[in-house]
Amino acid sequence: MKTMRVLLLILAVAIARSAVAEEPDAELIAKITGLKADVKNGIAKISVPRGDLGAVIDGAQMQPFQGLTSWAAFQAAGDKTIVMGDMTLTEPQVNPTMSAALDNGLQVTALHNHFFFDRPHVFFMHIGGVGTTEQLATGVRKALDAANAAPQGTGFGGVSIPAKSTIDPKPLEAILAASAQAKDGIAKFSFGRKTSMHGTEVGEAMGVNTWAAFAGSQQAAVVDGDFAMLEDELQGVLKALRHANINIVAIHNHMTHEQPRIMFLHFWAKGPAEELARGVKSALDTQKK
Repeated sequence: MKTMRVLLLILAVAIARSAVAEEPDAELIAKITGLKADVKNGIAKISVPRGDLGAVIDGAQMQPFQGLTSWAAFQAAGDKTIVMGDMTLTEPQVNPTMSAALDNGLQVTALHNHFFFDRPHVFFMHIGGVGTTEQLATGVRKALDAANAAPQGTGFGGVSIPAKSTIDPKPLEAILAASAQAKDGIAKFSFGRKTSMHGTEVGEAMGVNTWAAFAGSQQAAVVDGDFAMLEDELQGVLKALRHANINIVAIHNHMTHEQPRIMFLHFWAKGPAEELARGVKSALDTQKK
């Protein structure tokens, strides 16, 4: 009987310790982020209401409680911590915040709008990650700081793009190791991917492709396009594009139930055409062959 009581006591202690381990360190999260962490059901959550936006959507004055709040939630996962969150950002804040998140150990998993007819235009960047509580909280803090420091404006800045395009595709073809489609002085490249839907293989002709279109001049060009990626390729492509100063304007899916799953991101940048092509190539090089 005594042995049974000892075993039960050991089991109770183990369960108690396990329960403690399943709750992230809210005090550490608060210390690093500078924000009080609300703890409920073992999850510690910080929030930043974006009342500073003064957002008006379809003529209605919006309050943060209506879905205009940046947040991050921390949960224990074995001996590690996971974080999920959503950053509420203006257009000029998106890419600096994304770079800070990526450079500080977080993943960026989606970028999109939640509203139409909003002033200012508000975008939502979803983040995630796994690691120590300290690492993840630091990443969240860096991302929030980058959003606060981002200069406001009505564009990305950079070179002025001539109205008439005169892109020479040959130097870009050499960089991208692909042939361009040329029209009206614009050079467009496409790189097909394959997946399956409804038991049928689909590829480039069905829209499963990465593409990039270069317009303007050799020295003052603009590139826009779309990357098609496996889920495991997303973070590498994002990092490469941001390190090349190429702006990300959307991350989402175009299909459902495809196997393997394909993610898409849309990008935009201005600068010398060959420099932009090298940036796109650096992202292509991160993808699985």
